[in-house]
Amino acid sequence: MFFSEAKEKLQTAKVICTVVNIMGLSFSDKIILAPMVRVGTLPMRLLALDYGADIVYCEELVDIKMLQCKRVVNEVLQTVDYVSPTERVVFQTCEREKGRVVFQMGTADPKRALAVAKLLENDVAAIDVNMGCPKEYSTKGGMGAALLSRPDKIEEILKTLVNGFSKPVTCKIRILPTVEETVSLVKIIEKTGVAAIAVHGRKKEERPQHPVHCDFIKAIAEAVSIPVIANGGSQEIIREFADIEAFKSTTASSSVMVARAAMWNPSIFRKEGILSIDDVICDYIRHAVNYNNHYTNTKYCLCQMLRDQLESTLGKKLHAAQSTKEICEIFGMTSFYENYTLFQEAKRKSFSFASQITLKVDDADAPQLSVKFEKKDYLPQVTPKMVLLEWCRKEKLPQPVYQTVQRSLDRFFHSVVTVNEKKYCSVLWDKSKKLAEQAAAIVCLRTLGLPEGKIGEQENDLVYKRKREMQCPNVGSGNMSEMPQSKKRYQDDDKSEESDK
Repeated sequence: MFFSEAKEKLQTAKVICTVVNIMGLSFSDKIILAPMVRVGTLPMRLLALDYGADIVYCEELVDIKMLQCKRVVNEVLQTVDYVSPTERVVFQTCEREKGRVVFQMGTADPKRALAVAKLLENDVAAIDVNMGCPKEYSTKGGMGAALLSRPDKIEEILKTLVNGFSKPVTCKIRILPTVEETVSLVKIIEKTGVAAIAVHGRKKEERPQHPVHCDFIKAIAEAVSIPVIANGGSQEIIREFADIEAFKSTTASSSVMVARAAMWNPSIFRKEGILSIDDVICDYIRHAVNYNNHYTNTKYCLCQMLRDQLESTLGKKLHAAQSTKEICEIFGMTSFYENYTLFQEAKRKSFSFASQITLKVDDADAPQLSVKFEKKDYLPQVTPKMVLLEWCRKEKLPQPVYQTVQRSLDRFFHSVVTVNEKKYCSVLWDKSKKLAEQAAAIVCLRTLGLPEGKIGEQENDLVYKRKREMQCPNVGSGNMSEMPQSKKRYQDDDKSEESDK
């Protein structure tokens, strides 16, 4: 049923996309998902559209980070992925949201801003510049709320984008200390040619517990001719769908942007009424699995939905989850996860891999097992690669050599490890280079009959050393001269593995 519904929604999205491409994205009389760090990823944006949002903003992404990315078409997921040099998906979009997704950028440089906009030109409906975030990670680079005190820089960035980008440009600000100052700034912004301006009705030093200044937003809306998008009404005003219209009326705005209320329960966008959080969580998980969302991001978004249930048994289980599979088990969606995983695998196999890069294992007798590295099954601070490296040193053998390739079809990885002139590999492909190499190490260790560091195994020398080092009071003090030599050695050899833990 889910697959047929998804197909229908995709057809609807294509119609909307065609209209938008002809007319251009309008910001009048719209209900909008606000940009939210770690929340506004693809699953949440699609869920908001499912429930009735007209436009969705992605989380703020910094210009420098985006310029380091390469654009990759994922044929299996049917997505466009912007991938960092570390192979992390920084921004992901798909056909369903084309024509309705706005990319929010963190920038303080007109040239970089335009370069990012041109990079994304075929994949987003509009570009928004964040000029309201008060967090240090944004302001210390001259971005976000730091721009509010630099109208000349605001003008330069927005004019550069408007003149060089073929689609609408907007910005999102916070209010200044007085209505007069705020209106003056907004009039400068209007003259740059932006399509709309979103206004968070709080000053940069104010936080969500402070009341939203509806009077400021209303004064802005009455002072300019471009659409004004009201933001900041969650909890205080917006608790159900009808409240969105009330907030719009109070502020005399053209549209309303919803942040925290949508983060807690995105079915706030439903005209028919809010759904139970259990139903919303299941709907979110379907999108997360469908688009291979990283489990840490899925877990973060679900924690925001659970809110006061985080200390419950359910909340504690979610907090402890270490994979998408475990998250699905917690919410009774194991069958969905297994079925969809099989569906995706079949989809991969349906494509011809004739043109794909593969590693040749010359030795016909080379062991090839069907294994994957599951971090939760291994002791802290111990990985199969570390165990294999230690064993090679003990046996006075050359260090293991890993050959790893990436498949362009779905960006999965496959690795072969050579130990003592013999090759070992898993027959399975994995989501990251690190995981693929760990799998190859596991095959080698199991073939040689060696322990691999799993919980419950008899302790080997490496495990004993790790436990001793963890108990050493000097470890972590920052003084490398006081750190055990074995600890220093493993840090040098295995830095690349630390991010997997």
